[in-house]
Amino acid sequence: MTLSKVPARTDYVDEVYRRLLDAISDGTLAPGARVTQEELAEQLNVSRSPVLQALRLLKKDGLLEDAPGRGLRVVPLDPARVGQLYQVRAALDALAARLAAERQAAIPVALITAGRAAAAGTDVGAMIEADTAFHRAIYEASGNPYIIDSALLHWIHLRRVMGAVLLKSSSRTGIWDEHEAIRAAIQAGDAAAAVRLSLHHADVAGAALVASLQQTLQTPPRAA
Repeated sequence: MTLSKVPARTDYVDEVYRRLLDAISDGTLAPGARVTQEELAEQLNVSRSPVLQALRLLKKDGLLEDAPGRGLRVVPLDPARVGQLYQVRAALDALAARLAAERQAAIPVALITAGRAAAAGTDVGAMIEADTAFHRAIYEASGNPYIIDSALLHWIHLRRVMGAVLLKSSSRTGIWDEHEAIRAAIQAGDAAAAVRLSLHHADVAGAALVASLQQTLQTPPRAA
């Protein structure tokens, strides 16, 4: 585990929180990984106080939990909860896509271009940001601010699950082909197609990740 140092500033809590959240999302801090205040403070080159506050926030968010013995650990990904999370995501995405299509909203094609470029690389953080930006654009295009508010309640966990999806995905290009189809349906005002494509997109991603997690849990550890 290697984390980049936090640049010097007066208030570190938000920056430390963001660094740790990104590390959990992109897999740098893997599910089940033990974290301690002292180790993180040393790696990030900050005092223990902002690390302690950031860890408390992450524990409150449900991303960290008490580890056996001492310290905290990254909460393991539970297949059942991931499936439930994707049920919520599918419903929100479909609703947002329908409302955006009814308005014939123009989702910027630049988001697709940026997403394809990120998918062609190896930076999982950039892939997460591109994916997040695309779906947030649809939420905003829906014209319903409550959709954005509802999504933000789950977004921390969605980013983490998206990271796991992208790490395991064998067809990142396919993800952006699906995004392009959703964008085109919205711009054409085809609400039925936008809903169908959005549901399919979320359902396939959720099912693939749940199956992958279940397989991982059922696979016995290799002997040393």
